[in-house]
Amino acid sequence: MDDPLLAVGAIVLVVVAITVWQLVEIVDAYNRGALTVFGEYRKLLQPGLNIVPPFVSRVYTFDMRTQTIDVPRQEAITRDNSPVTADAVVYIRVMDAKRAFLEVEDYERAVSNLAQTTLRAVIGDMELDDTLSRREMINERIRTELDEPTDEWGIRVESVEVREVTPSQGVKGAMEQQTSAERRRRAMILEAQGERRSAVEKAEGDKQSAIIRAQGEKQSQILEAQGDSISTVLRARSAESMGERAIIDRGMDTLAEIGQSESSTFILPQELSSMIGRYGKHLSGSDIKADGQQLESLEFDAETRELIGLDDIAEIIGEIEQTEMDIEAMEQEAQAIKEGQDLGMGSPSPDTEPGAESETQSKSNTQ
Repeated sequence: MDDPLLAVGAIVLVVVAITVWQLVEIVDAYNRGALTVFGEYRKLLQPGLNIVPPFVSRVYTFDMRTQTIDVPRQEAITRDNSPVTADAVVYIRVMDAKRAFLEVEDYERAVSNLAQTTLRAVIGDMELDDTLSRREMINERIRTELDEPTDEWGIRVESVEVREVTPSQGVKGAMEQQTSAERRRRAMILEAQGERRSAVEKAEGDKQSAIIRAQGEKQSQILEAQGDSISTVLRARSAESMGERAIIDRGMDTLAEIGQSESSTFILPQELSSMIGRYGKHLSGSDIKADGQQLESLEFDAETRELIGLDDIAEIIGEIEQTEMDIEAMEQEAQAIKEGQDLGMGSPSPDTEPGAESETQSKSNTQ
């Protein structure tokens, strides 16, 4: 302090430091700076180190990134006189820092105020239901309304989003009642449709069931009738066959009795011979002719054959053949006896007439 030169040197050093500080302006990469000298706009400072006139210049910095501006909650009345409150968010970006500096005092506040008035105007032109359901249309209209004035400020509105639209409490209650009534109406309609569908399905099911039962009863009746018809035919065939078999059995018994007698003459009824021929035709396929006419054979299926015992005819025919063989042996024995009597006695027996012997021999040969 005692040395004036030292004091002057310190003052000069301080002035130089301040001058250098005022001479250099550093701008960030995302900013732009508007330079004024003596209050006059000179240029925009680019990011990096810039040299400006010291002590007589000022720099106004502008953020060139996308910025978010909140629009305060606004009260509005819709076209159908329903009060609502709404708020929004506006996304803007400074495109021209010079115009944002020269054309508008505070572009953020200006955009916010413009967005508030535009939001109220757009909601006032719409009905309540549209404000609640057509958010995209509200956003687009607000953005369109903001584009023209903000372009003059060097600001671009990138997007507008309405966050919430809230009706008044009275309108909320009415809407809740309306929604509840609508849901009850839909529930009743759905229930009625369900009952109708259930009734239709049940009727259709009953119809199908009735058709199936009718078809089943029809098939049952047809099968029952066919069964009765087949049973009747089988009973008739069985009765006829059993009658013929009874005749054959009786005839076989008679033949057995004849075979045990000494007589060489036996008579077969025409019915018995015809039935034997018919069974022989059925079993062997050969024809038995009587009086020059062919006898017809009866055709039986496997069930009828088993029922009437047709397969046992072979045994019956075997018995008949055996019986015939016994009769021939008896005839030979009788002839031998007769010849022996003739040889021993030399004359016929007084009990036997010549005519009778000839008649017996003739019948035997005929048979």
